[in-house]
This record gives sequence, structure tokens and C-alpha cells, in this order.
Amino acid sequence: MLRICMTALLVGAPLSPALAQVAYYPASQPVYAAQPQMAAPQQQYYVYYAQPRYAGPAPVNYAAAQQGYAAAAPATYTVAPQAYAAPVPQPVAAPQAVAAAQPAPQSRGGFLSAIFGGPTIDVPVSHLYLTVPSYQAAQPQPVAPAPVVASANAGDMSTYPIDPKFDRQVVAYDGDQKPGTIVIDTPNKFLYLVEDGGKALRYGIGVGRPGFTWSGEHTITAMKEWPDWRPPPEMIERQPGLPRYMPGGIGNPLGARAMYLGPTLYRIHGSNEPWTIGQNVSSGCIRMRNADVEDLYDRVKIGTKVVVM
Repeated sequence: MLRICMTALLVGAPLSPALAQVAYYPASQPVYAAQPQMAAPQQQYYVYYAQPRYAGPAPVNYAAAQQGYAAAAPATYTVAPQAYAAPVPQPVAAPQAVAAAQPAPQSRGGFLSAIFGGPTIDVPVSHLYLTVPSYQAAQPQPVAPAPVVASANAGDMSTYPIDPKFDRQVVAYDGDQKPGTIVIDTPNKFLYLVEDGGKALRYGIGVGRPGFTWSGEHTITAMKEWPDWRPPPEMIERQPGLPRYMPGGIGNPLGARAMYLGPTLYRIHGSNEPWTIGQNVSSGCIRMRNADVEDLYDRVKIGTKVVVM
């Protein structure tokens, strides 16, 4: 049967082109169907057309094209000097002769005589014109009052040099006052603290100005360290610019210590103005250098007798 089929195929092969392409293999080998042959893809080509070339513009010779210009000749200007005529001097009038004033005749009196007295001339009252200026003179401005509280923070002047004779020192004393008494020698500006054995401790002081010196005997009734200062009304009346109050301090007029004398307004007190020692400078108080008044303060007490000469 197999042979019959193979024979039929061989016979019909020339008649069928499709079958002619079938390959025949022995029965012992596997049969593979022939694959159709694919045509190779055709290669594509691109055609490039040459671009027309244009000739560049010919270079321009600018050097040759430039035009030559001649430099402009500088212009010359002539400035004609101006003539000024000298000022014509003005004629000066000749001085006129002035007749000497004739003394006015004595009269029985008139308006000016009634005011000023003495010889005058009679002037009718109708010829006297009293004009009032159209402006007012500047009025003086009132001075602002001094501050009520003043600063007491001035610099310390304890090292200011003074005349050596006013330095604190022990001297001989032959007076009749008992030891512990304070004797104030106003004319010579010395304060003595009488000691035993005919000795005294002497200090330099400042005393009252002319018209404010005084003499007498009192006792110390109060003692204060770094006292406040309130000037009395009498002092404010004489010096309205004084502060009404100043706290204790280096710049306070009463200084480091104050010893009050009886019911008076006077005190023995310190001062930060050592250049006033040996001078008439106060309103009656006895002033000392702060270092000296501190030393005296520690040596006396309330009830100490004070003799002012």
C-alpha cells in the first residue's frame, strides 16, 4: 500500500508545481517541510544633491576707501582790551563858616527852666513835640531761679597745698583758758585747742568777710558728721541764687563735720576749698580743712567752751 501511494505521487509531481517543490526522503528519515525562501530586503539609498556654492563678497579695502580730511586750522581770536575811564572826582564843597553861638539872654523862666532849672530860652509850649517811639525797647528777661537741691559730689581737694603755717601743729600757749577750751584768733586766722602743760594744738582757719566777723563766748550745742546744709533766710536774702537744700557730701559747704555754737547761726565746720584757709571768706562761720575738722571733732564734745576773739 505504501508503494502504491509513493508511485502515485511520483507520477503526479510533474503536473503540480506546488508538489514539485516537495522533497522526498527515505522512509527511515524524518520528513521536514521546506520553508519558503524569503527575499532579502532591498538596501535603500539616499541621494544627496550638491548645494550650489556662492562666492563670498570681495573684501573691501577700507584704507583705500577712506577719504582724507585736512585738519582744521586753529582760529585765532584777538581780544580787544576795554578801556575804563577813571572816575571823575566830585568837587567837595568848601566848609561853611559857622558863626559862634551867642549866649541866650537871661529870661524870667520857662518850660525847660521849670524842669531843669537855670538859664534857658523861652520856647513856646506849642513848639515842644513829645514823640513816642513806635517800638518798645527789649525788656530784660527774668533770671531762672537756682535749683532747690544742689549736688554735693564735687572732687576731693584734701591734698591741695596751703601755706605751711596753717598746717595742724602743736605750739606754746600762755593764755588763761583751761585745757579743752577752743580759742579762735580771728585776726590771725588760727584756732587753738588748749592742752595741758602750756601747749595748744593749732589749726589754720577761714573766718568771716569784712562786716561778718564777730566775737564772744559760746559752747558747742550740737555735732554732726557730713551734715546737710540749709542756708538761713538771711543768707538767701543776700544771695538769692543759693540752693535751698544740699545733702551732705564732699562738695557740701559744711564739709565733713560741723559743730554748732549755741543759739547762733555760726558753726565750726569743714570745707572742700582749702585755698580759702587763711582768708576772710565766710558769712561768720569758722571753716577748716576737712582733715583738720575731723581731727578736732574727735577731740571735743558737746558743752566745750568756744572763745572767739
